[in-house]
Amino acid sequence: MTDRPPDIVIVKPGSQKRLYGALSDFDLTAIEPPLWGALQAGFLRDRGYGVELLDAEVPGWTYDETARAIADLKPNLVLISVSGTNPSASTMNMTGARAILASLKDLSPRTPTVLAGLHPSALPERTLLEEPVDYVCQGEGFFTLPALIEAVKTGAGPSGIPGLWRRENGGIVPASPAALWKNLDDLPRPAWDLLPIPQYRAHNWHCFDHIDQRQPYAVLYTSLGCPYKCHFCCINALFGRSGIRYRDPDVVIEEIDFLVQTYGVRNIKVIDEMFAMDDDHVGRLCDRIIDRGYDLNMWAYARVNTVKPAMLAKMRRAGITWVAYGFESGSARVLKSVNKRYDPAAVMDVVRMTEDHGLHICANFIFGLPEDDDASMRETLDLAEKINAPWANLYATAAYPGSALWDQARAEGWELPDSWEAWSPYGYENKALATRFLSGPKVLGFRDWAFHHYYGREDYQAMM
Repeated sequence: MTDRPPDIVIVKPGSQKRLYGALSDFDLTAIEPPLWGALQAGFLRDRGYGVELLDAEVPGWTYDETARAIADLKPNLVLISVSGTNPSASTMNMTGARAILASLKDLSPRTPTVLAGLHPSALPERTLLEEPVDYVCQGEGFFTLPALIEAVKTGAGPSGIPGLWRRENGGIVPASPAALWKNLDDLPRPAWDLLPIPQYRAHNWHCFDHIDQRQPYAVLYTSLGCPYKCHFCCINALFGRSGIRYRDPDVVIEEIDFLVQTYGVRNIKVIDEMFAMDDDHVGRLCDRIIDRGYDLNMWAYARVNTVKPAMLAKMRRAGITWVAYGFESGSARVLKSVNKRYDPAAVMDVVRMTEDHGLHICANFIFGLPEDDDASMRETLDLAEKINAPWANLYATAAYPGSALWDQARAEGWELPDSWEAWSPYGYENKALATRFLSGPKVLGFRDWAFHHYYGREDYQAMM
């Protein structure tokens, strides 16, 4: 803490209980450090601004307690960051963001506020119309936030700031697009020192073989964005286009060194939307980790059509013990309809190759994609059973803002949830999207049954 009020307070709203229900009572859910908040905090601090970073999830603050903690700091600007660590983790956090903003307006009505993250970037105008916030930052924020801080401090006015949506004379003033940061290696290390790293907790499945050692836990990125265009995914809404930018492995290993040597971190999530893709990038980073001799327990995302035996072998030697695959559906017809481009016939070969190299699989499936019917959902469950992964995420389809599925739903008048909280995959209020053949409740009912069926099978129990 500094003696003078911070230029900006960046806040991650805590919503575990609301979004995960009773799962939170047993500490089953992970508590992940807010990557984007830490990244923006490090960037702004490097440019001389006073920054505080609050994660309401760790102490379990209520929304009112979070607002009070912000108000007590008397900042010049408050940023509520609703970027989660996967595409489904932003929209559902709008409930907490709204409640904190409303409470803060009562406590400190003159303090300017800004919302940033994936959801606000996807729906900037709607966010300004519906939420008790002064500004919306569309995009990464590296060009937007410093200019906004200066405008707030000097009283010069926020006009002309790239990426900043604002109100004026009762209307909404759209932002001019903010450029993407070209060289990720120029960005300073995320401000991990502003967060209670020892208190973050890895996913329970990530630590099945050492369940009592889930802390400390860290996340890191080696790239931003994704070159693919799956219709159900909204990850690129933050960047405005598909594509991928890499960090140099020499820069990434410096951050790993910092996390390991400063906090004793062993459990790490590689947060890239698509890590296991470029052979050279993966190989160079893994070589550096192997050379260090660290005993890490890491996990990363991959695709069926990008992994190779040599890549998997090197990942395992570096300490990547889990690979998360987006299998999504067991139906080639359904996969094609949402632009998920891989050959379903290759799945079991990839599964065997992954397991043969000593990696565990986190298998992701989605029930209720637009072309799903009873038979195709059963195909998906059959594939899940055949793979028999030690951890499987079984989702009901949601048309997240920023995805092509959202655009299609709006254009064709599909029924969507009436609250952002209802977009939480495992929340009590969760509502599934209807398909061409099935109602939303039927999809959700099948998903819930499939979840219990999958984990209750004798094959699964025997494997575990």
